[in-house]
Amino acid sequence: MYVAVKGGEAAIANAHSLLADRRRGDRSVPALRLDQIVEQLALGVDRVMSEGSLYDRELAALAIVQARGDMIEAIFLVRAYRTTLPRFGYSRPIDTGTMLVERRVSATYKDLPGGQLLGPTFDYTHRLLDPELAAGADVAEPLRRETDAQAMPRVSAILAREGLIEPDCQMLGDHVPGDITREPLEFPMARDIRLQALSRGDEGFLLALGYSTQRGYARNHPFVGEIRIGEVELELDVPELPFAVPLGTVRVTECQMVNQFKGSAKAPPQFTRGYGLVFGQSERKAMAMALCDRALRASELGEDIVAAAQDEEFVISHSDNVQATGFVEHLKLPHYVDFQAELDLVRRMRAEYEARENPAKAEEKKEAAE
Repeated sequence: MYVAVKGGEAAIANAHSLLADRRRGDRSVPALRLDQIVEQLALGVDRVMSEGSLYDRELAALAIVQARGDMIEAIFLVRAYRTTLPRFGYSRPIDTGTMLVERRVSATYKDLPGGQLLGPTFDYTHRLLDPELAAGADVAEPLRRETDAQAMPRVSAILAREGLIEPDCQMLGDHVPGDITREPLEFPMARDIRLQALSRGDEGFLLALGYSTQRGYARNHPFVGEIRIGEVELELDVPELPFAVPLGTVRVTECQMVNQFKGSAKAPPQFTRGYGLVFGQSERKAMAMALCDRALRASELGEDIVAAAQDEEFVISHSDNVQATGFVEHLKLPHYVDFQAELDLVRRMRAEYEARENPAKAEEKKEAAE
């Protein structure tokens, strides 16, 4: 129960004004432009797009500026804006097998058809601060060379040829994928719904859960089958046309985890899959998502549910950082009536406790009060 706060409009307006002032900072420093954020803070922009469920780099950059760099607040802003947009259809499922690949690595095979592409990555940097960045030093152009286009079959396809990995998930002909932005969550949920929730779940939360599975809390032994980052084309079916209409391209990160599986009464020993797909370049998030996806398939694969990462309701109900923020930060709102009720309850309980423990002293307090 909340008590209405009266006469607070001026204070709220002043708080907004102060927030705008702090956002702008020192007026002698040039204001940030959105194109600077898009080009130079691209990974932050990608996270906001992914967890905000809206692929628009400029809007994500605007949200980052408005939120003063608070990524969860920026994600909240993007999601709120997303609800105002009209929806006129669903695109076809993207085919990551035809991705224009910028980065592709595998931890399972050294030599892959199509090769391994390191691409832009922090993996081989020394994690030392670079003072030249602060000085605004020029950056050399990257080396470029012509290459022959080569097919890049998935690692899972290589294993599938030997029958060593479970079949890829195939949607039933009459199955219509759900949409968590339009339908309330219900447990248990289909894997397509669960993957949507994981895709826009908080990176840090999923990372911690994925880490827990590697430390023995779900008994999974994962291998990175493949990580791909690149551009994929979106197509939309238009009823009036006999062909799909291309809408453009989006950059995505895809991760396929390969996990051991000792087999069950229904399936032989084989490798199983964990899957992650997110907007932009965010392989840490895609890997964490794939680890959680595999852990959440425990009941499907006949495994015992013994860890938090395997509990679907726990993971999905707590992975959304916007919901988590709202519930935690609502504690800042007025709870005066609630607190006064609990204060009165604690006082009465304390009086009863003292009456039991020290009857003489309790009687003296009662007489003094009278």
